[in-house]
Amino acid sequence: MLKPLHDHVVLKKDDPEKKTKSGIILTTHDQDNPTTASVVAVGPGTEDHVMSVKEGDTVVYKSYATTEVTINDTTYLIIKESDILAIMEG
Repeated sequence: MLKPLHDHVVLKKDDPEKKTKSGIILTTHDQDNPTTASVVAVGPGTEDHVMSVKEGDTVVYKSYATTEVTINDTTYLIIKESDILAIMEG
């Protein structure tokens, strides 16, 4: 498993919805839009930065700010916490 350092976070990307609740099938996905993922691991933070996210949170992040790593056929994303835009609640 990956253990992030400093203020980095490891995410597992959520599968995008391919159909809306009303049954409309989505054919394209805008790559520049923020995306959601589940937090798998959180770094310890730094002397100047206390981490706000925790394992199990679902977050919205900037899709262009990630580094992809594949381990055992599972793709993880590594991102700085400052590139996470929001924690989804509810």
